[in-house]
Amino acid sequence: MKQRVITAVVALCIFIPLLLFGNIPFGILTLVMGMVAIGEILLMKKMIIISPESIITFLGGLFLIAPPSLFQSLPGYLTPTFIIYIFVMLLLLRMVFTKNRFNFDDVGIATLAMLYVGIGFHYLIVARATGINVVLYALLIVWTTDSGAYIFGRKFGKHKLAPHISPNKTWEGSIGGSLLATVIGTLIVILFPQHFYSIVPMIIITIIASIGGQFGDLVESALKRHYGVKDSGKILPGHGGILDRFDSLLFVLPILHLFNIF
Repeated sequence: MKQRVITAVVALCIFIPLLLFGNIPFGILTLVMGMVAIGEILLMKKMIIISPESIITFLGGLFLIAPPSLFQSLPGYLTPTFIIYIFVMLLLLRMVFTKNRFNFDDVGIATLAMLYVGIGFHYLIVARATGINVVLYALLIVWTTDSGAYIFGRKFGKHKLAPHISPNKTWEGSIGGSLLATVIGTLIVILFPQHFYSIVPMIIITIIASIGGQFGDLVESALKRHYGVKDSGKILPGHGGILDRFDSLLFVLPILHLFNIF
């Protein structure tokens, strides 16, 4: 517990000031976190980090995470979709040159790592560029959902939510987490109007985002269960890896973007 507290304090002392400052420093932090998260997936798959295929994956992830403003000078025909497909083609060529030691399944995992982590962290940068209130709202949903799920799960949890993926999660905890996130989120919207939607749509969006965040958690749990690991990484002693801390946010942010919150 002491190690978890120390890690949390140190991490927040780095994350919060850079989040408040925004701009390039926060962008660099997000890029670093994204690269670490991609590395965690590659290591779970037991890929060599310093290898051509890993370098291609990291470069593709960097491209996806980076803010759109960095690529405004590119010719119009070089669309993001086309550039990402170039990275996929390079991974496919790597399959040929390694004589299938790096195989088609590996290409799929590397590509999915680029998309899953890259696009998710990209929306963190975009959300912060829109306004710090957007990021704080997303973090509030994640934190209150997690806290509520833990509290209600410990107190009332009887029915397992996904026992084959995450044995400790219960339906009671899941519902309680979303209820707490909705109540706290509603109070915040009332006290500090977000200028997005009226109160009723914001309540609905909060509920959907809270549920989405729990799915993000379950997805990462399924990933770890598939590879037989307890944590995605060890960069945060007592807390695991970057994916362990940002799995919910990687789902919440795209959901908020879908509803045009940013």
